Amino acid sequence: MSDTDDQRTPGDRPEAAATPTGARRTVAAEHRAETKRDSKSTGATVRSTLRNVTDLLARVVMGVATVIAFILALHILFVVFQANPANAIVRTIDGWALDLSFGLRDLFLPDDERVRVLVNFGIAAVVYLVVGRILAGLIRRIG
Repeated sequence: MSDTDDQRTPGDRPEAAATPTGARRTVAAEHRAETKRDSKSTGATVRSTLRNVTDLLARVVMGVATVIAFILALHILFVVFQANPANAIVRTIDGWALDLSFGLRDLFLPDDERVRVLVNFGIAAVVYLVVGRILAGLIRRIG
């Protein structure tokens, strides 16, 4: 080796200069690839979270519709089988059913009260179940 070779700094040597630059390029490429993977992972996480939230919301909607239909069915049973109207549970269910039936409680007006309640409140229960199912399906489509 000559004296001039010893006086060069590491950055002055051609092979040393290529290594850090190449290393920087490799690190930058790895960083871009990692960022791309992270963004895909983040997108998948967001989609998964949205799917979970919409599924939960759809289940809640269907659950509420089912509970309302059950209340209406209890009211039908209490009227058809002539439950004691003075009973607190019967009165409570009767009040809830009247509030939840909206305009359907007098849709048909047959002479027999039991038939009237069976038909009108039965239709209301079916409407709740159908509308709840449709809403739950639409909510699930969002996710």
